[in-house]
Amino acid sequence: MKADPATEIALTPETAAPPPPRGAQTAAALDTTTAEQRAAATAPPAEPSRTLGTTVVSLGSPTEPGLWLKTPLVKQERQGRVTNRANGKSSLVTLIPIEGPATGGSRMSLAAMRLIEALLTDLTEVEVALEG
Repeated sequence: MKADPATEIALTPETAAPPPPRGAQTAAALDTTTAEQRAAATAPPAEPSRTLGTTVVSLGSPTEPGLWLKTPLVKQERQGRVTNRANGKSSLVTLIPIEGPATGGSRMSLAAMRLIEALLTDLTEVEVALEG
């Protein structure tokens, strides 16, 4: 079976993680990012970032590892930061382009949703910015 190109993501070392173990059922088991990655992802950016806009996010595929946001706000993969507008929590992510209007919704990885303390079953408004 041929891999779906939409799921083949070129994550950076900062945002990549191994696939979850077979049979993983909980958010903690599905989130394979390391403690070091989570600490680095939530650290304040070293350089000012450029805001791209806001989007409403839902949980993407929970078995797709890493820190990422699939969004129509970008046209090519970039390093970025998402900030939960409700609580100010943010995370470094790989921004991955998807088709749709800029006002369309986005899908976020389980690991990133956990870092910004978004409820996994809710739609969450986030600010999206380019990193650096």
